[in-house]
Amino acid sequence: MSDSLWNAKTTAEYLGVTVYTVYRYAENNQLPHIKKSFGLRFRKVDLDTWLEKDKRKAIQAPFFAQDRLTYPPALLISNMGGVSEMAKSKSMSRYNFGYGAIYQRKTKRGKIRWYLDYREGNGKRIQKVVPLALTKEEAALVLREEVERALSREYGLKRQKERIRFKDFADEYLENYAKVNKSKKSWKTDGYYLKGMKDFFGDLYFDEINSLDIEKYKSERLKQGVSQSTVNRCLAILRKMFNLASEWEYLTNNQELRIKFFSEKDNLKERILTKGEQDRLLEASSERLRSILIIALNTGMRLGEILSLRWNQIDLINRKIRVERTKSKKIRIISINSPLFNELSKLNKSAKSEHLFLNRGTGRPLTTVKKAFKTACRRAGISDLRFHDLRHTFATRLVERGVDLITVKELLGHSSVTITERYTHSFHEQKKKAVDLLVEKSDEKAEKASDLLHICDMEKRNKKDKRLTFYFSMN
Repeated sequence: MSDSLWNAKTTAEYLGVTVYTVYRYAENNQLPHIKKSFGLRFRKVDLDTWLEKDKRKAIQAPFFAQDRLTYPPALLISNMGGVSEMAKSKSMSRYNFGYGAIYQRKTKRGKIRWYLDYREGNGKRIQKVVPLALTKEEAALVLREEVERALSREYGLKRQKERIRFKDFADEYLENYAKVNKSKKSWKTDGYYLKGMKDFFGDLYFDEINSLDIEKYKSERLKQGVSQSTVNRCLAILRKMFNLASEWEYLTNNQELRIKFFSEKDNLKERILTKGEQDRLLEASSERLRSILIIALNTGMRLGEILSLRWNQIDLINRKIRVERTKSKKIRIISINSPLFNELSKLNKSAKSEHLFLNRGTGRPLTTVKKAFKTACRRAGISDLRFHDLRHTFATRLVERGVDLITVKELLGHSSVTITERYTHSFHEQKKKAVDLLVEKSDEKAEKASDLLHICDMEKRNKKDKRLTFYFSMN
């Protein structure tokens, strides 16, 4: 256990301080730590040695200067610059601050320990030890925080946290939110985006960032050749960070920041597989890839959902697939049609694992078919096709056959119909038929009658022209 690596959150809990304090100590080389590509890590044995030898520098308590709380007038201290030794007791080991006191006691083994002495709002006296405090300043800081919490419970007061720089909050976001609430692939992507954002916003305090800074960031990224859609992904992370900063009380006065995203309408790729292309693609694919393609074309499942399928998710008797590892983390049920049933039945006969698609080299589930898919497209003579376009194809074909968008939304696992609309595309012939539906039958009859009259007039005119031509030729 002593050799295991701890993250900042676990270390903060062990030391009884905030995560930000751990990062600040490590940055100033006050706390023993190990730098890894995935962040800072700490060993318990190093922390214990650090505590026992008292190698930390004394923390100069900011005392209301940074972490301010609106106290009742009776508790305000005249000296706001640091810890004040106001009315001292007879013993030099006790220090009074007007709202409480700290004092020292030695244990039987001769170890000096600091204690707090204060009263809560109801008058109850509290005396307790601060096990991690090694100096007078540290004990005074803990005393102040304890009184703040007591006043918050009694009067509903809230305190403002210390200001934090963007680079520090980015680490906190990644460690305490992204890694906890997102998949491994997703939070690693966030970490990659945050590296570039740190280079731009790094030294700014988080509450200093304004709309102009964000517009400058967007401009700088575009100059670097980054696409608008990629910049939007970074802006989405930034917006989430601001929401969390407000929840975690790093922002005051309900500070809000409007973030304008780039429009991605022009970036939407409308690539639908035709029936002929589909036949050529299936013919050019390997046996395993062909099975994956059939599942995609008949269910609209994402590639990751297909590759992670297990046989316990497939009910061939009732012809249903239970999709579990979804992007929205919501389970959905998809019915199995005849072509898919035939393909799954063939796979089931030769199944040797709980997974449908295994990597023959590692014995673990497949994670990608990029190379095989690209090869099959080249052999089939198909260009500009992504695997995700099969999902678009599935949705568009359903709409072509009259399936309503709500049903398509449920099959695709979208949270709203607005997203589903991006996956469905109408062709020119369908649009023409849709417009033709506006013409009523009476209008059609009138239009036909008008066309007949026009044809008759043309014929009469032609006959008259022929007679005139004959008359002039004879004379």
